[in-house]
Amino acid sequence: MAEDLTIVIVEQDKERAHAIVDSLRSSGNMNIHILSGQSRLARSVAELNPDVVLIDVANPSRDTIEQLALASGPLDRPVALFVDRSDGQMTQAAIEAGMSAYVVDGLQSDRIKPIMDAAIARFHMVRRMRTELETTKRALEERKIIDRAKGLLMKLRGLSEEEAYALLRKTAMDQGKRVPDVASALVTASELLS
Repeated sequence: MAEDLTIVIVEQDKERAHAIVDSLRSSGNMNIHILSGQSRLARSVAELNPDVVLIDVANPSRDTIEQLALASGPLDRPVALFVDRSDGQMTQAAIEAGMSAYVVDGLQSDRIKPIMDAAIARFHMVRRMRTELETTKRALEERKIIDRAKGLLMKLRGLSEEEAYALLRKTAMDQGKRVPDVASALVTASELLS
């Protein structure tokens, strides 16, 4: 784990908050901020732009989990939620809200650092998977457009599939554009003319 992390701790109980800070400080150099309430949580988190958010809530409701998720930005950073008790629905709600870690049985000082490390690792793994998924979706959409453009060229010009692709590629190179962009323009123009 990188040093000098900025960490936001959301904890209403001052004693528990300071116990968390003491536990984290013994693990290395960290810039730690404590937020004692959920009001203005979204704004405070946005202003601090932490690397990690640790939230301690005794008994969260589904609404509380959703509000905390929206406020702490689990898609932007790792968020670990510590609860005293839970059930299957709360666990599911936390996962759906994007929490990187959902820890039942409260926040214990000897477990904070390993759980935080795991939350950070899981966050980065999920972010990588999201990026790969978006790249794959984009490539698939581009492939569909290229196939449609090739089909148009094959029909209108009587070209083979290889010749149609070669024409798309040559046009893209001549215009300094990407093949999917040229294919998209051709499909759009064809739709306008039909």
